[in-house]
Amino acid sequence: MAKKSPSTPRREDALSRDRIVEAAIELLDSAGEPGLTFRALSDVLATGPGSIYWHIANKSELLVSACDALIAQTMASVDEAGAPEARIRAIALGMFAAMDEHPWIGSALLEAPGQSPMVRLFERIGQQVQALGVPDAAQWTAASTLLHYILGVGGQNAGNRTWAQTRGIDRAHMLGSVSAAWRALDPTEYPFTRAAADQLRDHDDLGDFVAGIDLILSGLRGLSAPDARRRPAARNERRP
Repeated sequence: MAKKSPSTPRREDALSRDRIVEAAIELLDSAGEPGLTFRALSDVLATGPGSIYWHIANKSELLVSACDALIAQTMASVDEAGAPEARIRAIALGMFAAMDEHPWIGSALLEAPGQSPMVRLFERIGQQVQALGVPDAAQWTAASTLLHYILGVGGQNAGNRTWAQTRGIDRAHMLGSVSAAWRALDPTEYPFTRAAADQLRDHDDLGDFVAGIDLILSGLRGLSAPDARRRPAARNERRP
């Protein structure tokens, strides 16, 4: 009797959407977005693509679900007992850390502006803006500014780190090279950039990120002040 060829091992536990998303995150972390394919996912999960398609329609849905899972986890870590400013800082720091650990999050969010991950983050930020007492007319601008700052700076930091890692360049060497290039610029055309060269070389990414959040919060405090709420907008003011 002919021997049967060994078959691919199959998972004995029931495949779930959560397990698929978990495996997708692992693939995205190790191989980036190009490495996230249903074939690769099938190998990780020891199952057929059909079983995955039963839970997830396509790669776009999978990417959004993976991003949403991490943002939900980050939002769950924010202490609701703190003051609004403290919660905003916690949200910002949580997202900075999440994007640093999972660099693909930034691009995934930008590709799904109206879907659950972005909405989940925007809602959480907006609630804190309301709790700060920012006037209704300024809440959209305030929440949008915080959202774009967090995603922009956090995403850029993650992108820079990934860029350096793929080229085998450490951070100190990269910043030192850019700093030297800045110092060599024409002093007449680039006076500010040349003056900032040493700060670039020695700066702390996380420290600068938090300082930017505090700068935005300082502006929001001005909007929330009683005098600011009573004062009419400049364009509506008339000279006597």
